[in-house]
Amino acid sequence: MTPVGFAVPDMLPASAEIFLLCMACVVLLVDVWLPDRYRRLTYQLSQASLAGAVLLVLVTFPEARITTFDGTFVADQLASVLKTFLLVVSGFGFFYSRVHLEPRGQMRGEYFVLGLFAVLGMMVLVSAGNFLTLYLGLELLSLSLYAMVALDRDSRLGCEAAMKYFVLGALASGMLLYGISMIYGSTGSLDLATISASIATAGPMRLTMVLGLVFVVVGVAFKLGAVPFHMWVPDVYEGAPTPVTLFIATAPKIAAFGMLMRALVDGLGGLVADWSQMLVVLAVLSMAAGNVIAIAQTNIKRMLAYSTIAHMGFVFVGMASGTSAGYAASMFYVLTYALMALGGFAMVIWLGRAGMEADRLEDFKGVNERNPWFAFMMLILMLSMAGVPPFVGFWAKWSVLREAVAADMTWLAVAAVLFSVVGLFYYLRIVRLMYFEAPTDATPVASLVAMRVVVSTNALAILALGIYPGALLRLCEAVTRY
Repeated sequence: MTPVGFAVPDMLPASAEIFLLCMACVVLLVDVWLPDRYRRLTYQLSQASLAGAVLLVLVTFPEARITTFDGTFVADQLASVLKTFLLVVSGFGFFYSRVHLEPRGQMRGEYFVLGLFAVLGMMVLVSAGNFLTLYLGLELLSLSLYAMVALDRDSRLGCEAAMKYFVLGALASGMLLYGISMIYGSTGSLDLATISASIATAGPMRLTMVLGLVFVVVGVAFKLGAVPFHMWVPDVYEGAPTPVTLFIATAPKIAAFGMLMRALVDGLGGLVADWSQMLVVLAVLSMAAGNVIAIAQTNIKRMLAYSTIAHMGFVFVGMASGTSAGYAASMFYVLTYALMALGGFAMVIWLGRAGMEADRLEDFKGVNERNPWFAFMMLILMLSMAGVPPFVGFWAKWSVLREAVAADMTWLAVAAVLFSVVGLFYYLRIVRLMYFEAPTDATPVASLVAMRVVVSTNALAILALGIYPGALLRLCEAVTRY
């Protein structure tokens, strides 16, 4: 019997999240009792969990915006598309991780269980209709990632990276909470729709809301690794096991974009004139520092970390326009970046072997002689990240630059182009090492057939999207109309 005054919420919009939560608990319990020789079952159950969640997201794809749980959970087309992509990217990430972990005898269930809980946090984050839900999703994601970074307890570098990530993450979470509390004090609500409606009548409380907005932007910038809140990114990317670095560099970036859309557009859209200026500053600093410092790196994971920082600057360029077209361009950018980063770190995993991590730039010397096909795949990924046509990275950059010019920020677009030219240097350095340097180890690189197929699919998808980017662009435009 339903208690008086209590309405049972509609569970259907959150069915994918409920399913993933149940499956993560099942995987955890199964892994506890599983003998080591059957450890692959944990991986298979985890992949089945992601596949089931994707199916539920697609089956419950909404025609219009739906809210449930008293407005704290939002199901709309934007959330469904972002969830689909982050689940698919996570599935690819789990596959690459197994290829790395299994030959090294590190096939432990903790990685996949924590990964599933992190994905659950991402899904809650992109469907947040309330600052409380947004914060809960963010913390579930963050706490899972902290533990994943420290999975290799024998690695001094990994434990140090996990500690830095945890301390700085706690500081960023505190700032985010402080900003949310100021906004709550100004509006009397944590509901994003109510806050958005309150901005027009804020009056003298507007200044307090802007101050709260500053702290919210700081929290979001930390999660995206934007300068000057990027201190954790290179250390965590280098110190974490490569499968964990791959995971952190891909799906959470899609979730962080969802966080931007929910917090800034859905909740604080009336303050767009204020937060767009903040994003412009973050964009310029991130593109400058990321591209310039990456040149000096000799570790490819650190190089890709600074590359990530620069790419997030481009995401901010699109968001700073404050238009639906700008949001679509940023969404297109972050989705394609996740695919490119996925392939880039997969190549690092492919080149490594038991007892040796291929995380130095010199490890890529002469890859063309050792495996011409994989060298070509890496060529596609590096040129796409650099923004060279006809690869999808070019269209991603072009789309955000076009919106910057349309928003009368031509100077920002020019600065972005100049920093892209700087970034071209360190991407082409990888190409030079692969094709024009003699290998330090001439042994042909052997790999599983499945690995060859999946990496090739990943890289060729970058080429295919570059030749025909229209479908994905139109999808992004359709779900970001405000």
